[in-house]
Amino acid sequence: MGTSSLLHRAIDHILPVFHVLIKFVAGVCLGCTYATMSAIIASQNPILLQVDMEKNLDKSASADQVDMEKNIDKSARTDQHASQIFTSRGANSSNVDDSYDSDGKSWHDGVLRIRAITTMWSKKSMWTMFALLWLISFVDILQNALDSSLNPYVTSSFASHGLMNVSGVMSSAVGACIPLALAKIIDIWGRVEGFTFTFMLVVCVVGMILKATTKNVQQYVGAHVLYWTGHIGMVYVIDVMISDMTTLRNRAILFAVNGLPRVASTFLGPRIGQAFYDHLNYRWAFGAFAIILVGCSVPAMGLMVYMYRKADRAGLVNKHNPSGRKWHQSLLHYAIEIDVLGIILICGAVILTTIPFSLSYYAPQSWKTPYIIAMLVLGVLLYPAFWFYEVKLAPKQFLDFRYLKNGTILGSCFLYGVMFLSTFTWNAYLYSFIQVVYLLDISTANYVVNSYSLTSTALAPVIAFIINYTGNFKWVAYSGVPIMLLGTALILPFRTAENVGLVALTQVLVGLGAGIFATCSGIAIMVPVTHEEFAAVNALTTLFGGFGASLGSAIAGAIWNNVAPGELLKRLPAGSKDQAATIFGDIRVQIALPIGSLEREAIVGTYRHIMKLMTITGVCLMPLCALAIFFWKNVNIRKLEEKGKQTKGTVLHWNSPPAPPP
Repeated sequence: MGTSSLLHRAIDHILPVFHVLIKFVAGVCLGCTYATMSAIIASQNPILLQVDMEKNLDKSASADQVDMEKNIDKSARTDQHASQIFTSRGANSSNVDDSYDSDGKSWHDGVLRIRAITTMWSKKSMWTMFALLWLISFVDILQNALDSSLNPYVTSSFASHGLMNVSGVMSSAVGACIPLALAKIIDIWGRVEGFTFTFMLVVCVVGMILKATTKNVQQYVGAHVLYWTGHIGMVYVIDVMISDMTTLRNRAILFAVNGLPRVASTFLGPRIGQAFYDHLNYRWAFGAFAIILVGCSVPAMGLMVYMYRKADRAGLVNKHNPSGRKWHQSLLHYAIEIDVLGIILICGAVILTTIPFSLSYYAPQSWKTPYIIAMLVLGVLLYPAFWFYEVKLAPKQFLDFRYLKNGTILGSCFLYGVMFLSTFTWNAYLYSFIQVVYLLDISTANYVVNSYSLTSTALAPVIAFIINYTGNFKWVAYSGVPIMLLGTALILPFRTAENVGLVALTQVLVGLGAGIFATCSGIAIMVPVTHEEFAAVNALTTLFGGFGASLGSAIAGAIWNNVAPGELLKRLPAGSKDQAATIFGDIRVQIALPIGSLEREAIVGTYRHIMKLMTITGVCLMPLCALAIFFWKNVNIRKLEEKGKQTKGTVLHWNSPPAPPP
C-alpha cells in the first residue's frame, strides 16, 4: 500500500515525468549517435557501384562508363522483356545514363542526390540509416496510437463527442493531398537530408503543441489537421527513402519491417494514454511526445547530411551554375515544377466533396443549406477541371497521365482507396462502441480495436517473403478478398454478443486481409515505374488511401450525426429525453450510466443499431477490391527486376532460394 501511494504521488508530479522522458530522449539520441558514428568510422571501403573510389577517385567516371558499356546488352535484353509485359508507354525502358529516366528526361536533383548517397555509403551505413528511420517510425506510430486512445475524451471534454469524426475527415482529406506536393519537393530538394522532412517534422510538432494548448473543439480540430499533415508527410518521406534503399523484390520486406512498431504501439500506446488520462491529462501526453519525436529524428537527419557531404566531396553530386533568376522568378519556376495549381485543384476537389458529409448535421437546413450544396457542386466540378488542366494546360504535370492508363498502377491505387473506404465506414466509431457497450477502459478497448493493425503488421513480413520467394503478387492479393469480407461481415452478428472477444476476432480477420492488400498493392504500383516516379506513385497511393479514409469517415459521421440522435431520443425513457443532447455529446456520460438502467440500455441499443448500418455499408464495398486486383498485370518481379533500373548503389539485395517452376 505504501509503495502504491508513493508511486501515485510520484506520477502526479510533472517534473519526475519529464525527467524520465528527457533521460529517455537523451539515451536514444546518444545511442543512435554512437551507432551512427561507429558505422561511419567502420566503413573503410564504401561500395561505389563497382568503382574503387579509395584507390583511384580520379578514374571513377571513366571506370563507371566502361562498366555501363559492358552491361548495355544485358540491360537492353531485360528492357525488351519488360516491354513485352507492359505497354511501351507505361513500361520501364533502358537506362543507359543514370541521370535520365525511361523517356530520356533528366532526373530531378533530389533523385540524383539520393542515388549519389546510396552509391557512397557502405552496408553498415545503410543498415544504420534504416535503424534510425525505424526509430522515427516507432515514436511516430506510438504517438498515433496514443492520439487515437485520447481523441474521444478530448472531444468529450468540449461536449462534442459527435464531432470526433470531423477531425478525421479533414485530416484525412488534407493528408491525402499533401504527398502530391511532397512528391515534387523531395525530388527537387532531397529526402531526409533536405528541407522536406525537416518541414514536415516542424508541422507535426507544432500541431502536437497546439493540441496540448487548445481551448475549444474548433481549435482542436485545426490542431489535429496540422499534426496529421506533418505525420503523413514524415511517413511518406520515410516510405520513399526505403524505396530508395531497396530493390524491387526486397522492398516489401523492408516496408513490413518498418511497420513492426505497430506491434509494440498496440500495447504501449493505450497504456501510456491510460496513464496520462488517469494521473495527468491529455495535454501533457501531446507535449511530451513532441519533445521525444524531435529527439529521435535528429540522428537520421544528421547521418543523411553527412553522407551527402561525403558524396559531394567525392565528386558524385552534380554542381549547377546559379540560375540568375530573381526571387519572384524562382518562386514562379518552382511553382510550375511542383505543379501548384494542379495540386490546389485536386486538394480542393477532395476536401469539398468530403467535408459536407460531416457538416450537414450542424448546418441550419441540413443538406438544403446553400453552402453545403455549393461545396458539393464545386468539389465535383473540380475533378474534371483538374483532369483538363493536367492534360491540356499544365507546363509540368504532377504525374504523367500515361501511368494512370496502366491497369496495375490504377488498380493498386483503387484497391488501397476501397480498403480504407470500407474499413473507415465502421471503424470510425468502433472504439467508442466497444467502450460504451462493453464498459472497457482505455487500454483494454484499444487492445480490441488495435487487433486490426497488430494482425496486419505481423502478417506483412510473411506476405513480403512469399512475394520475394515466388515473385508473384496478384494471386496473393486475391486471397485477401474473402478474408477481409468475412471479417467485416461477422461484425453484424457479433456486435450484439456479450463476449467482446468475438468482436476482436473480426478485427483479426480484417487485419489479415488488410495486411495482404497493403503489401501487395505497395509492390504492384512500383513495378511499371523507374526511380524518378517513386515519389509520384507513392503520393498517388496516399491520395487514394487518404481519400478513401476521408470518405469512409464522412459516411460514418453522416450516419452517426443524422441517425444516432433520433435513435437515442426514441429509446430513452420519457423522464430522460431532456438529457439526450448531454448523453449524445459526451462519452464519459455514456460510460457512467448505471448498468441495467433504461438510459444505458438506450445508448447501448443506439450504438448497436448504428454499427449495423455502418457495417452493412462496409460489406457492400468489399467486392470492389476484387475488381481492382483484376486489372493488375500478372508479372513475376523476379524476372522483371534489373539492378540499377530502380535503385543504385548499396541497397538491400539478397538472393532468396529459387522459386518453384510455374
